[in-house]
Amino acid sequence: MQDPNRKEDAPAPRRRRGGGRAGAASRRGHAAIEQPPWRLPVNPDRPVEPLDEAGVQAIHEGAMRILEEVGIAFLHPEAVEILRRAGCETEGEVVRMDRGLVMEMVAKCPAQWDITPRNPDRRITMGGGHILFGNVSSPPNYWDMELGRKMPGTRAQCRTLLKLTQYFECIHFTGGYPVEPVDLHPSVRHLDVLYDKLTLTDKVTHAYSLGAERVDDAMEMVRIAGGFSDAAFESGPKMYTNINSTSPLKHDYPMMDGWMRLARRNQGLVVSPFTLAGAMAPVTMAGAVAQSLAEALSAVVLAQVIRPGACVAIGTFTSNVDMKTGAPAFGTPEYMRATQMTGQLARFYGLPMRASGVCAANVPDGQAMWETSNSLWSAVQSGANMVYHAAGWLEGGLIASPEKFVMDCEVVRQIQRYMEPALWATTPDDIALDAVREVGHQGHFFGTEHTQARYATAFYQPFLSDWKNYEGWEAAGGVWTAERAHRVWKEIVASFEAPPMDAAVREELEAFVSRRKAEGGAPTDF
Repeated sequence: MQDPNRKEDAPAPRRRRGGGRAGAASRRGHAAIEQPPWRLPVNPDRPVEPLDEAGVQAIHEGAMRILEEVGIAFLHPEAVEILRRAGCETEGEVVRMDRGLVMEMVAKCPAQWDITPRNPDRRITMGGGHILFGNVSSPPNYWDMELGRKMPGTRAQCRTLLKLTQYFECIHFTGGYPVEPVDLHPSVRHLDVLYDKLTLTDKVTHAYSLGAERVDDAMEMVRIAGGFSDAAFESGPKMYTNINSTSPLKHDYPMMDGWMRLARRNQGLVVSPFTLAGAMAPVTMAGAVAQSLAEALSAVVLAQVIRPGACVAIGTFTSNVDMKTGAPAFGTPEYMRATQMTGQLARFYGLPMRASGVCAANVPDGQAMWETSNSLWSAVQSGANMVYHAAGWLEGGLIASPEKFVMDCEVVRQIQRYMEPALWATTPDDIALDAVREVGHQGHFFGTEHTQARYATAFYQPFLSDWKNYEGWEAAGGVWTAERAHRVWKEIVASFEAPPMDAAVREELEAFVSRRKAEGGAPTDF
């Protein structure tokens, strides 16, 4: 039945459900897909570096002058006081930092650090050439092909996306809410969603820095789920937060409050200024990157003053706006170069870096995939260590989509295959002179022993892409990519099994959530 809320002029996907030729299609792309094992990819390539040494120094100088001459507004009195005592110049909320202090604090940051979730086999490493991919985070809306329309997110939809996050081995961590469940009251939303995260997944999780109660609740729930003592929890990161500055040149109260709380307890810290060139930052990419770095480094300094050696990373979310409409654009040439430039500066400072897999498209179509592919490959090119929003993001972060999630995972899996050293190995078996002699000037390599021993694993095998010719594709039902992705996520969710959790741990987690709900959760003004 057609959705009565769909506009008649909206592009309607072709729906083929059930039997017929489409129902008899190959099992490729269904939920029972073969997956490479869980692993932490290491990027072997030299990063793309558009800046020469003078360019790196110019952007560094720009960032330092912003910190020294203009300053960053910290809308948190305690943060201002901490920085004042550390030697910064303060004027109300504005903090100016001497570059000597900045670089001294940056030097205290570890170049590589681990985060260990409740399942230690899912430990991830930030830095050291590793590149990690995470799910879509924080859209307020949801879209799938069955609905055929955009709608506010729900807990059920959030749980669907968490199940996909757990299922796909190419996804290494769970970011923020994969869709905002607006059917849950904000006072208790964090309790329900984090409970779902910790029971439906066993991967590294995230806490929003949005008020003391939410941050403290998240840390306690992660501690309980992992069976950690307080000392073990604080011995090294078991979770992380990602904060955004309020560009231009501000850090707000809730973000700073969470940042400081997590720093004191030795958890992972990622700061990603959201600088849109032409709107929230200079229209030039060098200016936008310099401003972004100044905003990020100011938070790094605060973390190191609070806890020397705190595990921090800087993120880039520098893109441009459509100067005709003011709408943000993603996956653009400017976005790609800004990401590469930030990667150069992250290496200059010796800090791990976060990038993103993003697009401005409204549905999982061609635009969505070329913009996302551009942004994902710019993360690879930049030497990024953490890729946020790698699967499921639409409409500039306003929509999460399970079809898009599945489509993105095909790209992410190809990127990870691209990084496997077996592809460029040069042993005698790889040079394969015996096979060349065997075939000689006639025949083919299909039947050689060399091919037969390797054919099953020689090449990337897609779970979603359809490599049949047109006639074969048409005979199988003529199913378009997004339709195949729809089938995949439906079958994954239908057959999903949550990772094991000790019954006593689950009971303790449930008791904590119940108690905090009875206490009112986090305060709100409504």
